[in-house]
Amino acid sequence: MTLSNIFLTPDYQSELRACAHVMADAARDVILPLFRSGLASENKAAAGFDPVTKADRAAEQVMRAVLADLRPADGILGEEFGIRDGTSGLQWVLDPIDGTRGFISGTPTWGVLISVRDARGPLYGIIDQPYIGERFEGGFGCAEMVGPLGMRALKTTTKTELAIATILTTFPEVGTQQDGAGFHAVADGCKLTRYGMDCYSYALLAAGHVDLVLEAGLSAYDIQAPIAVIEAAGGIVTDWRGGPVHDGGRALAAANVALHAQALEILAKY
Repeated sequence: MTLSNIFLTPDYQSELRACAHVMADAARDVILPLFRSGLASENKAAAGFDPVTKADRAAEQVMRAVLADLRPADGILGEEFGIRDGTSGLQWVLDPIDGTRGFISGTPTWGVLISVRDARGPLYGIIDQPYIGERFEGGFGCAEMVGPLGMRALKTTTKTELAIATILTTFPEVGTQQDGAGFHAVADGCKLTRYGMDCYSYALLAAGHVDLVLEAGLSAYDIQAPIAVIEAAGGIVTDWRGGPVHDGGRALAAANVALHAQALEILAKY
C-alpha cells in the first residue's frame, strides 16, 4: 500500500489525529504551570529579540517523547530542537509556544502548533490555546474547535468585499520596510485592523470571526498548522504571490477566494 492510499484509510487518519491530541495535551500540562510564573527568558537571536523559555523547550521535548513512543518512524521539525529524520514519509512540524513574546508578557493568546505533512504539504493541524482552553483542528475531513462553549464547526466567513473585512497581523512593523508597506496598503482598504494575536489570529479566521491575516518573516513551524486548519474551514493560505507558503516567508490567509484575490492584487506592488 502506498503512503497516499494509507491516508485514505479512516483508521490511519484517526491514529494521526489521536497522536496530535496526545501531544497537545502533554504540551498544555508542562506549559501552564510555568505561565505567569515569572519565568526567565533568553534571547536566541544574533540581532534583535527572539525569546525562548524553559516552557518552550519542555513542551517540545514532551511532544517529541510522545512521537518517539507512538510514531517513531515519522520525521520531526521543531522550532527548538530542529530536524529528526524519519522513514515513513511523514513529518510532524512543532511550534511549542507560538507567541513567546506574549507568553513572557502574560498575555493569553499564545498557542501550541502541531501539524503533520508529507511531500505535498500539511495534511492536518492543531492550533491549541492552553490558557483559554480552546483547541482548533483541521484536516482529514475535520474542521472543528472545542472550548468553554463546547464543540463548534469551523467555517470561514463569506464576506467578499475588502472594504468590510477585518485584517490581523502580529506586529505593526510586520517585517521589512517593504513588507510593512505591503501590509498597510492592504489594511488601508479594510474596515478594521488588529494586532498582536500570534497564531490565534489564524484560529479566529478559521472560526469565521476575522477575514484576513497577513504576515512576513515566518518559518515552516509558524504556518503549517494554520494552513491545515484554515483550508479545512474553507479558507486559503498562500504566499504574497499566490504560491505555496508551506516553508514560511510571507503569508496571506484569507477567508475565501474573492478576498484573497483582492489582497493579492494590492500585494503585487510589493
